[in-house]
Amino acid sequence: MNKTEIRRQFFKYILLNIISSLGVSVYILIDTFFIGRGMGTEGIASLNLCLPVFNFMNGFGLMLGMGGGGKFSMLYCRVERKETDRIFVNAFSAALGISMIFLTIGLFFSRPFTKFLGADSSIFEMSHSYIRTVLLFSPAFILNQFFTCFIRNDRAPGLAMAGVLGGSCANIILDYVFIFRLDMGMYGAALATCLSPIISMLIMSGHFLSGWSAFRFRFLRLSPSLIREIGSLGLHALVTEASGGIVVMVFNAIIYRMLGNAGIAAYGVITNLAIVFLAVFTGLSSGVQPLMCSFHGKKDDDSLRYLLRLSVTAAIVIAGVSYAALRHFNSGLVSLFNSSGNTGMQSIAEHGMRLYFLFLPFAGINTVLAVFFTSGEMPFQSQMISLLRGAVLVIPIALICWRMRSVSGIWMTVPVAEAITVLTGIVFYLRKVRTADSFDPAYIPKKRFRRRAVRYY
Repeated sequence: MNKTEIRRQFFKYILLNIISSLGVSVYILIDTFFIGRGMGTEGIASLNLCLPVFNFMNGFGLMLGMGGGGKFSMLYCRVERKETDRIFVNAFSAALGISMIFLTIGLFFSRPFTKFLGADSSIFEMSHSYIRTVLLFSPAFILNQFFTCFIRNDRAPGLAMAGVLGGSCANIILDYVFIFRLDMGMYGAALATCLSPIISMLIMSGHFLSGWSAFRFRFLRLSPSLIREIGSLGLHALVTEASGGIVVMVFNAIIYRMLGNAGIAAYGVITNLAIVFLAVFTGLSSGVQPLMCSFHGKKDDDSLRYLLRLSVTAAIVIAGVSYAALRHFNSGLVSLFNSSGNTGMQSIAEHGMRLYFLFLPFAGINTVLAVFFTSGEMPFQSQMISLLRGAVLVIPIALICWRMRSVSGIWMTVPVAEAITVLTGIVFYLRKVRTADSFDPAYIPKKRFRRRAVRYY
C-alpha cells in the first residue's frame, strides 16, 4: 500500500476511534463534574476510591475485545466464516464468565470491598453506594468494551463511535436528572453511568441485525487454548488498566496520609482528567491496531513501520497541544470540580496538574508501541511495556517519594515511570528491526564482509 493510502486510512480510523474512546472516558469525567457540583469534595473523594473498579472491568473487556478482535482481523479474508465465529464465541464466553465474578462481588462482598479500597467513616456510605451499583452492572461495562473492539475490527468504526457517543450523551442527561432533579445522590450518579453502556450496546446491535457482521453467535465447543491465545494477545490492555487501578489505590493511600481527603479529591480531579487524555491515546492505538494487524498478516513490513512513525508523531503532537492547554486553563479546570470553594483542594490540584501531566508524550509513545508489538504477535514486549509503565515502576517510585515526604515527587512519579518505559520500548523496537534485517538476504553487514574479504585474500 502506498503512503498516501496509508495516511488516508490512518486518519480515518484514528479520528473515529479517538472520538469513541473519549466517549468512554467521559462516563467518569461527567460523574466527577456532577458529583463535585452536587456533593462537593467528599463526593469526588468517594468517586476516586471507586475508579480502580472501572480500571479492572475495562481492562478485562479490552483484553478480550482487543485480543479477540486483533486475531479476527489477522485471519479476516484468509479463513472460513466458522473460524472467525469460533474466535468471537470463545472470547465472548470468557468475557461473560469474568463478568460473573464482578457481579458476585457486588452481590455478596460490596461492603468489605469498599473498606478494602480505603473508604473511611466520613465517606464510606457514599463510596459503598456507588461501588455496589457499578459492580452489579459489571457485565454491561465489560461486554460494551468487548463489542466495541470487535465491531471496530469488523470494519465498522463509525458504528462503534456512534454507540459510545450515544451512551455518553445518555450519561450526561441521566446524571443531571438523577442527581439534581430526583436528588438520588451517589446512587443516582452510579445508575446514570451504569445505564450508559447498555444504551451503547443497543445502538451497536444494529451491526448484528443488519447481517453485515463477519462473525455471529454459534453453539460451539469452547477451546481453553484459544481463549489463552486471545487473552495473551490482549493482555497488554488488561495489564495497563489493572496497573492503573492498582496505582490509583496506592496513590489514594499515600495521598490520604500526606494530605487527607482534600488531597484525595485533588488527585481525583487530576486522575479523571488524565483518563480523558489517555483515552485519546487509547483511541489512537486501537484505531491503528486493525491496520497494523492487516499489514502484519500481509508481511508488509515497510507499511507497518511507516504506520508506526505516523502513530508516534501523532501521539507526540497531541501530547504537546494537550499539555499547553492544561497549563493555560489550569485554575479554571480545577474550579469546575470545586463548587464548594475548598482552597486546600484547589491549591493541591493546580500544583499537581503542572507536574503530573508531563507524562503525556511518554504515555502516547508507550501506548502506540504496546499495540505495535501486539499486532506483530510479540506479546512479551507488549506486556513488559504495560507492566513497566504501571505498577512495576510507579509503586516503588511513589513509595520512595512518600518516605522522603515529597509531594512534588509523588506528582512526578508517573512521568518518570513513563519515560523509563519509553527507553525500554525503543530498545525492544531496535532489537526487532535488527533481528528482521539479519534474515534479509539483501542485508550484508559491511564491516564483517570487509574483515572476511581481507582474511580470504
